[in-house]
Amino acid sequence: MTAAGGIEGQDVQRGTLSIAVAQPACVASDPAANARAHADLVRRAASRVVVFPEMSLTGYELQAPVVDLDDELWRPLVQACAQRGAVALVGAPVAGGSGAEFIATVAVSGEGVRVAYRKAWPGSEEAARFSPGPGPAVVQVDGWRIGLGICRDTGVAEHVEATAALGVDVFAAGLADVPEDSAVQRERAERIARACRAHVAFASFAGPTGRGYERTAGGSAVYSPAGSVLAGCGSGTGEIATAVIG
Repeated sequence: MTAAGGIEGQDVQRGTLSIAVAQPACVASDPAANARAHADLVRRAASRVVVFPEMSLTGYELQAPVVDLDDELWRPLVQACAQRGAVALVGAPVAGGSGAEFIATVAVSGEGVRVAYRKAWPGSEEAARFSPGPGPAVVQVDGWRIGLGICRDTGVAEHVEATAALGVDVFAAGLADVPEDSAVQRERAERIARACRAHVAFASFAGPTGRGYERTAGGSAVYSPAGSVLAGCGSGTGEIATAVIG
């Protein structure tokens, strides 16, 4: 279940794109339960792309075991993506070569699962365990180029500029922020939209998510290239915001 086909489109006539940001309820360190919750949100969103928060599959637990891409826990989510024709961008800790571990964005479609991006700029506590990824990456869906980031990456100008240089149409990122960082979240989205001249999709955790995060910011949103909010969530778990762009 490791080749997520149906994502990298070639010679596709680009139309509109429906993109959703989701705030799943999280059971810390229980990826099987969280995968089922993700599958429910994918069905509810009924969008081509659904973006989830940082480490959404395990909760923001820095000691959570890495998630095996061949594990059966992915099956409900793969099935939901198949039913909806969706691509889900899910946060999870994953293993790499030579024993390295990464905070990653995993792309899930009806055809399987693959690592799409590894966080390039881990925070100081994260860096005690997780290695930095190799740099910016793009997922292509129906001719749309979606650049990726994870939380701290969104505040690093070098990462944003390098992603913009890839010619992206959307910058999508999963976040795990405290409520006091809501204004920072919005400011970063506006800055990235301008720098990339692209839409921005931020999926931010709501509710408790492990590691002492009893309160998180929520406020997931899809932004226009001008930085205005096209669709947004409040602070509750289970919320989804969807925009059709193009």
